Amino acid sequence: MSLMFGLRFDFRNPSFANTSMADRYTAAVEMAEWADRLGAITVTLSEHHGSPDGYLPSPLPMLGAMAARTTNVRFMVAALIAPFYDPIRLAEDLVVLDQLSKGRIDLIVAGGYVREEFEMYGVPSNERGARVTEAVHTLKAAFTGEPFDFRGRKVQVTPPPYRPGGPGITLGGSSEAAARRAARIADGFLPATPDSWEFYRDELKVLGREDPGPCPIGANRTVALAENADAGWERFAPYFLHETNAYGAWLAQNDGDGPYRIVSDVDELRANGEYAVLTPAEYVAELKAAPFAFALLHPMCGGIPPELAWESLRLFENEVIPEFA
Repeated sequence: MSLMFGLRFDFRNPSFANTSMADRYTAAVEMAEWADRLGAITVTLSEHHGSPDGYLPSPLPMLGAMAARTTNVRFMVAALIAPFYDPIRLAEDLVVLDQLSKGRIDLIVAGGYVREEFEMYGVPSNERGARVTEAVHTLKAAFTGEPFDFRGRKVQVTPPPYRPGGPGITLGGSSEAAARRAARIADGFLPATPDSWEFYRDELKVLGREDPGPCPIGANRTVALAENADAGWERFAPYFLHETNAYGAWLAQNDGDGPYRIVSDVDELRANGEYAVLTPAEYVAELKAAPFAFALLHPMCGGIPPELAWESLRLFENEVIPEFA
């Protein structure tokens, strides 16, 4: 059995982590370089805006920094919140990134759900669907490298992408509307939870297109590694708790749908299974028991300091990867 793995970053940096944002950014670029050297298949970045803990607001510059330090690993923005971007400027930034990375960029485009973010940008939240649709149509047209009509005028984005057709565009979301929109305009759909997947399948059927099969996502789970799992839980738990409660508050306040919820304490967090601290041997056994071995690591989850994140990654490098050689 072969092992595939990837990294995810969102750059939450709560004050109790005692880490400068500059050091966190530097560490993430170094981690992407490390992952590329070890054969990772993907690095994923997320975005949110105006978050008190510094959640990454601008993933495209970070992708540029990571792409410049890597050779093979693919990059994904999951998700790019389309209503907050000028579509033409977004297309220009993305073709530059596509050239810089030699075609290693893909997108999950979403409409967003946090009210404060829409207020920050002065964007009416009821325009989400229309703005996502316009952004996707604009990007696809721009990625051809040819002139196209945009808001009543002829435009052309140059240079053309390195990769023919440009970055892949998948839609994210959790509603029926988002699922059906993805079937009509995007290259795929990645739901926040499995509930909306059947709407996507149904719309593809209506359009006479191929059935994509069962939902590709499973239960949300974040794993960190430690030589001693109980001792590791004491070190990682504050950051896991921060992440689930920060996401949970957003979802609860904005009627959002997602895998996170507010929990009262570490015992409840540990019991629900969405976060785990495992020894390398435990993780190897778990991966070998799975239908296919894929590890998506979130090394600085919830603000985990870089030095603690590196401890987990080194265990993965030295004690997990060799078991699949």
